Amino acid sequence: MAVLVLLLIGGLTPLLAQVDITGSITDGATGDPLIGATVIQKGTTNGTNADIDGSFTLTVESLPTEVIFSFVGYEAQIKEIASTQPLEIVLVEDAELVGEVVVVGYGRQKKRVSTGSIAKVTAEDIEGIPVPDVISTLEGQTSGLLVNESSGQPGAGKSILVRGISTNGDNSPLFIVDGLQLGNIDNINPGDVESVDVLKDAASSAIYGARTANGVVIITTKSGSKDEG
Repeated sequence: MAVLVLLLIGGLTPLLAQVDITGSITDGATGDPLIGATVIQKGTTNGTNADIDGSFTLTVESLPTEVIFSFVGYEAQIKEIASTQPLEIVLVEDAELVGEVVVVGYGRQKKRVSTGSIAKVTAEDIEGIPVPDVISTLEGQTSGLLVNESSGQPGAGKSILVRGISTNGDNSPLFIVDGLQLGNIDNINPGDVESVDVLKDAASSAIYGARTANGVVIITTKSGSKDEG
């Protein structure tokens, strides 16, 4: 019995040793929370995103550890975390990203050096298009992307086909909005959109995994844009 108890205690030790890294992430110029900013334990796939207040909680097995803090259009920071004291992370705009960038998973690349098949739609491209939702604005803006009505009823939702019809019964792409995965984008106001990046080939699987069988639609809203003013 004593041996069994020791074995059980030994199995629970890794769980008991887990610690939470908490804090907030803000814009260095405005002090606004960076909603959806990415927090990743370096060298792992263990990560999370900042919430609507810019707050985050990342659970790790032990300290010290290195954590990467990033957000589209900002310089990423890598910090060694040795205590559970709440962090105040301030990110600043990346001066090297003045040119066009595309969102690719947990990071971003200049479009000309990205190896994936990417189509980009900007706020200027969809400005003035008289449609009620983001999906409708994408129709005709990117080659190979089809927009279908889910039914003929007024107000019915729409579906997007990025890679054509698949055989698994679910043809919807993966939707990422400001770093967060959403089931659909029906309720997003087109006027709030800063840019839309559509990843259309297998390269996206290296970023988001098997969920990308039907492509990825990545939306960045104006709430995270520094160009407003």
